[in-house]
Amino acid sequence: MEILPAVLVMALGALILGAAIGYVATRFKVEGDPMVEKINALLPQTQCGQCGYPGCKPYAEAIAKDDAAINLCPPGGDEGARRLADLLGREYTPLSAECQKESKAGVALIDEANCIGCTLCIQACPVDAILGAAKQMHTVIAPFCTGCELCLPPCPVDCIEMKAIPQTPENWEWPRPARKVPVSLIKTPVDIPC
Repeated sequence: MEILPAVLVMALGALILGAAIGYVATRFKVEGDPMVEKINALLPQTQCGQCGYPGCKPYAEAIAKDDAAINLCPPGGDEGARRLADLLGREYTPLSAECQKESKAGVALIDEANCIGCTLCIQACPVDAILGAAKQMHTVIAPFCTGCELCLPPCPVDCIEMKAIPQTPENWEWPRPARKVPVSLIKTPVDIPC
C-alpha cells in the first residue's frame, strides 16, 4: 500500500513529461525539403566528396538552392547529370572537366604482399570498405567498395589498383535506350544516348 502513491506520482510525472516532449516535437518540427530528398535519391550515395561537398546530402542541398552545378558527381557520371537535369528541368551539361574522369564499375584491390599497413587508404575510404590495422595487411571488402578511387592517391607504395567488375547474370543490366528530345525544345528531333 505504501508503494501505490509513489507509483502514481511516477506515472503522473511520466505523463506530464511525455506530453511536454510531444508538444515540443510538434511545435519545433523541422520540415525537410522534398526536392532535396528527390535529388539525394538520384545521387549514387558514395559519400566520396569528389563534388566538393562532404557527402551526397550536402551536394543535394546545394543543387536544390541552385548553389551547385548538376554535373559535379564523377561516380554518377553523365547519366547522373542527365537524371538531375530531367528532374530539375535544367539544361543537361556533361560531366564537368574539373571533376575526375567518370567512374567505371570497378572495385579496389590491394596487393596484400606489398601493403605496409599505413592505414592511409582506410582514412580515405568514405564507405569503410577497407579492413586492416596499423602495420598490418589491409584488404578491401568488395561488396562495400563503390569504386570512387579515393584510396589510390594516399597509398605510398601504390599497392592499390582498380579492377573492373566482370559482367555476370547478377549485375547485368539492360542497355538504356536513347531518349527522344521533345520537338518543342529543338528544331529537329534527334536521339540523345543515355
